Amino acid sequence: MKRGRLPLTALRSFESAGRHLSFSRAAEELFVSQAAISRQIRELETFLHRPLFIRHHRRVALTEAGERLLSQLVQSFDAIDGLLADLIATPAQSVVRVSVEPSLAACWLVPRLNGFREKWPGIDISLDVDPRLVEFRGGQPELALRFSARDTSWPRTEAEWLSPVIDSPILSPGLLGSGQALSEPADLRRYTLLHEENRQGWARWFEAAGVDDDVPVRGPLLADAALSKQAAMLGHGVALGDLLLVRDELTAGRMIKPFDTNVECGAYWLVARSLADLSEPALAFADWIRAEFAESRRYLEEFR
Repeated sequence: MKRGRLPLTALRSFESAGRHLSFSRAAEELFVSQAAISRQIRELETFLHRPLFIRHHRRVALTEAGERLLSQLVQSFDAIDGLLADLIATPAQSVVRVSVEPSLAACWLVPRLNGFREKWPGIDISLDVDPRLVEFRGGQPELALRFSARDTSWPRTEAEWLSPVIDSPILSPGLLGSGQALSEPADLRRYTLLHEENRQGWARWFEAAGVDDDVPVRGPLLADAALSKQAAMLGHGVALGDLLLVRDELTAGRMIKPFDTNVECGAYWLVARSLADLSEPALAFADWIRAEFAESRRYLEEFR
């Protein structure tokens, strides 16, 4: 029989009447009239082509067919009731929305997310990759991971310092092998320099490295650190890499850091409307992100 033809309302009425052996008590349980119960059961008997009740003057009794149907319905309804109770008792999958700087998301956070999933399998992460600071209104992310070169706070939010941002030149082994030797910082003037957003980063680095004259200002201008890192890995030039974001590549030898000079150019921050009033999923993520950044800071200590 197709399930679309199952007389579910009538079966519900019959199960209650059969369990109580009373049409009036079934009507009370289901909040309908006794006449509605009687009609539903008559329709069910017509559907089955057999009686389900023996009707006496002041009471009813089940027929053999009625006994069989009631036994199956009671088991089925009890099983459904138990499953619904379990589903109600089991919390729904939790989701925490996090707004993240594009480069930080692509190069640092996403490679680590499986670690959070292993620790908190009941919490899903929804990443909003956007460089703009959210206002934490309804329907927006509850947490944000932000880079700032100067700011340490933002209006109507709380911010917690996570890590410094330390820049240093990086390039691919292939480019270094095929290009001019890099004996001193001034030798970088012979290479294509990859710039991010503006050209001030390289100017600061050359100043820190003691190169004051003939500082190159030409070269591709890329939107963020992730694109700059990718271009450098492809051998398109030398990037001023955020050491936090290129750690794996430096460790594996896929990128080279030719000089010891490093420039601290800002910091990463954990931002929320109120860090003391987070939901449980957001609090779990915030604690995890603090631990991950603590480990990253230990790596950066050797460059400070």
